Amino acid sequence: MATLRDVAREAGVSVATASRAINGLGNVTAPTRAAVMAAVKKLNFVPHSGARSLTRRRTDTVGVILPDLFGEFFSEIIRGIDLVAHESGMHLLLGNMHGSTHETAAAIAAMRGRVDGLLVMPPDLKPELLADYLDPALPTVLLNYDAGPLDLPFVAVDNYQGAYRMTEALLARGAKQVVHIAGPKHNRDARDRQRGFTDAMAKIGGVRTPAILPGDFSEESGAQAARLLVQGQLPADAVFAANDQMAVGLIAGLAEAGKSVPSDIMVAGFDDIPLARHLNPSLSTMQVHIDRLGSTAMMLLLRMLRGETLGAANATILTPELVIRGTTGGETAPVPSSGARP
Repeated sequence: MATLRDVAREAGVSVATASRAINGLGNVTAPTRAAVMAAVKKLNFVPHSGARSLTRRRTDTVGVILPDLFGEFFSEIIRGIDLVAHESGMHLLLGNMHGSTHETAAAIAAMRGRVDGLLVMPPDLKPELLADYLDPALPTVLLNYDAGPLDLPFVAVDNYQGAYRMTEALLARGAKQVVHIAGPKHNRDARDRQRGFTDAMAKIGGVRTPAILPGDFSEESGAQAARLLVQGQLPADAVFAANDQMAVGLIAGLAEAGKSVPSDIMVAGFDDIPLARHLNPSLSTMQVHIDRLGSTAMMLLLRMLRGETLGAANATILTPELVIRGTTGGETAPVPSSGARP
């Protein structure tokens, strides 16, 4: 079994530098970190001291690596994973990539030798980089990520169709000037939701260049959008936020400015976090069943741990459901969908 010293020798660095690179610590240049991780992969190095026992027994632990561990969205994903894992006698080991490429590599490396399988949500990572970080011998399922050339099973949300459907519903409710608060530019979900919005505005609303405000999925970016709208920089009678957190911030910002939802402006979100139904008025949104995202991924991983060979052909795409609540004027009959596809 390869040692840390073997990795350092292969990469042409000191043992201390190799250790810092593997653990995601600072003071390591990008080329050096890449050389160390390449050596780790080539030598199949497992940093955890318990790895030597893996040839004899399982850990009964699953690694879960997410962009963040805070907020209702990620809490619901973890809850869904844990429900299935607990029933199967498995434990969870959580990791946070903090939106950083090198921290993603460190989080994945830290799982080696500690877990029997891996669940990863890498929304900002290019497939070729992800392939370099993952151990092909470790069963892995991706969340909210199209595996592409990696041929790994994944569970994702049909973000395009969901955003198209919500925009369609807002237009059907009489909105003429719909503004979209986008998510982070580098985020795959955000891009698909923005694309669904712009396509619906063009095909149904006849608007080729709809109004889009920048956001980052946080409540603060929703509040910032509210300030811009109140200042009159953009005319709007409806706002579709790319997630519920931004919609919550938007509603709070509008309320502070004396604007009423939905009489002055309709507001809709995406995800249906638990808070959405408890707002007053409650939030219209696209219901993703976030916990199901986690539980479905965990069930796929369990199949792999039991010996099944799964790939991208085993992917599950979850279709969001339109939920009309108070922020767009209350319950109505379902709006017929045009069935638009990307």
